[in-house]
Amino acid sequence: MNIDPIADLLTRLRNAAMAHHDYVTVPFSKVKQEISNVMKAKGFIKDVSVEEEGKFKFLEITLFEGRSLSLKRISTPGQRLYIQSKALKGTRGGLGTVIVSTSQGIMASSEAKKKNLGGELICEIF
Repeated sequence: MNIDPIADLLTRLRNAAMAHHDYVTVPFSKVKQEISNVMKAKGFIKDVSVEEEGKFKFLEITLFEGRSLSLKRISTPGQRLYIQSKALKGTRGGLGTVIVSTSQGIMASSEAKKKNLGGELICEIF
């Protein structure tokens, strides 16, 4: 049983990047898929695909060669952190991004700020 599947996703990505793997496979969930799609759109990972093996689904995430990822979980199951749209800021001088879960789905903080949406801060990527 996995208590925090998002932290598990981030840890698997971080470990695979440090070990210079080409891809990483994680158990499928819609939230993980949306987070991965945001990471792909922002250029932190190369590709995301859904693979089926029997009755189980997996996400296969392809990483860029020789690129390190700095991933930090912000909101945890024990301590949720919510923020208003006015307080959303970029991270690391615009080089990184914060992923936010809003009422209109999971998106990058820059996109949430444009749409004037606040929500739960999921993670920071740099």
